[in-house]
Amino acid sequence: MTPQPNQSSHPSSPAPSLTRTTLSGKRILLTGTTGFLGKVILEKLIRDVPDLGELVLLIRGNRKYPCAKARFHAEVATSSVFDRLRETEPARLNTFLDQRIQCVGGEITQPRFGMEQDDYQALTQSVDVVINSAASVNFREALDTALSINAMCLHNLADFAEDAGQIPVIQISTCYVNGYNRGSIAESVAPPTSGLIPRDANGHFAVESTLVTLRQQCDALKERITEPEALAEALTELGQREAHRYGWGDTYTFTKWLGEQILLNRLKGRTLTIVRPSVIESCLQGPRPGWIEGVKVTDAILLAYARGKVSLFPGRKAGVVDIIPADLVANAVILSVAEALREPGQSRIYQSCSGTQNPLIVRDYVPTICGEVKDNWQKYPHLTRKGPKKQMTLVNKHLFVALIQVLRGVFTVADRLRLRTANNKSKALEAVETTLKLTRIYSTYTSPNYVFSSDRLMALAAKMGEADQSLFPVDAALIDWHEYFTKIHVAGLNQYGLEERKVTPPRPAQTTTATEDVADTTPA
Repeated sequence: MTPQPNQSSHPSSPAPSLTRTTLSGKRILLTGTTGFLGKVILEKLIRDVPDLGELVLLIRGNRKYPCAKARFHAEVATSSVFDRLRETEPARLNTFLDQRIQCVGGEITQPRFGMEQDDYQALTQSVDVVINSAASVNFREALDTALSINAMCLHNLADFAEDAGQIPVIQISTCYVNGYNRGSIAESVAPPTSGLIPRDANGHFAVESTLVTLRQQCDALKERITEPEALAEALTELGQREAHRYGWGDTYTFTKWLGEQILLNRLKGRTLTIVRPSVIESCLQGPRPGWIEGVKVTDAILLAYARGKVSLFPGRKAGVVDIIPADLVANAVILSVAEALREPGQSRIYQSCSGTQNPLIVRDYVPTICGEVKDNWQKYPHLTRKGPKKQMTLVNKHLFVALIQVLRGVFTVADRLRLRTANNKSKALEAVETTLKLTRIYSTYTSPNYVFSSDRLMALAAKMGEADQSLFPVDAALIDWHEYFTKIHVAGLNQYGLEERKVTPPRPAQTTTATEDVADTTPA
């Protein structure tokens, strides 16, 4: 499973890494570093691109840490993502954090990132490429928020790239912009299945009128509803409804697709690479096998099963559930940066996924991961204290939803007869509602009718050469799925995802000259 360094045909003079050579001395603007994938990209750049010039981190201050630099040291520099470097190269890590990290404060959803003109101008003159890892990954986000973070802010990103001298943009999207499309999903522009958005002669979709309509709908709700909680719920339901109408399963993937179209239109003829990961899960190798932060897409189902809340779930047994370790995604992003700098002036789309290289079949995935928790629950005290009693069983999605809705009605009536309130629901009703909620959100991923292709990404890896294939592997064929789930992922979720350990932050050197921070948002 673990890739071994490739040997050159001339061991005395191995070919150098094209990626390291290309990135030597370069300054990269990186957003989203307070998020999971952003941290993995940051750590990988520091660890394996030693001659990198500087990393400029766009970090939004928050209520607790209004200063970008303070937030970085509290939420990023203290993360266990750096444990490997702390153990193997502590001096180099501290020197890099002190001298080659610049934290810039602002907000990506605002023009000029919300910065003063002089500060913004200085930023445009100081970076060579931008990686945008900022996004809201809430599947049920309020529509106005999702539009702002996942779509409209990309106008600001395109403005910055142009103001900075047409520098390359690496946009992290998601494979699930495919929406309701079926079959083999190529590394190309994904058409909406609804046919409601027209396509232009260049193959791009004219989304501006759609964006105007969506924002007008949000504004109309804001004028009509004044109670905050009711408004938030209405905006959330509007997002789900419009996503379904246009051809997507949730607001997140719909607005990420809209964001892709904005960049493809704005940066036409410029240097743009869109990297689409599938379901990002714990690292395969580095910084540590199993390193993860928080509970990700499919982990929510596993956690509910581990704690006895669900034992039935809809899934297409013959379908390919597409999971990709975070470090393989980070490697794909870094290779894309090097290619964009070496061969500018093109738009490219790469999918970091496992569907074609190493398909994971639903009927194999569910028994493996749930069986590990059931059989060895004592090893995972943060996942469960008792261990599940039943096997996780996959059932037909449509029949399952119908059954759950009937049960929900029965248990609701029973609760009312017992004079139970909404805050004092029976365990039976809570279990049914939890299952229905998980079904609505996640069944798209466990009942797939599509397979994502990564042919172009594999071609990129081959083009970059053996040294980069060893340093920055992207091939999902490296994964032994049984070993990954039983030895790496569940253990990592227990250790890191549910009990993230912080360390004392390193004190920044007095000579550090980082400016105030810019925005990430909820991580991709």
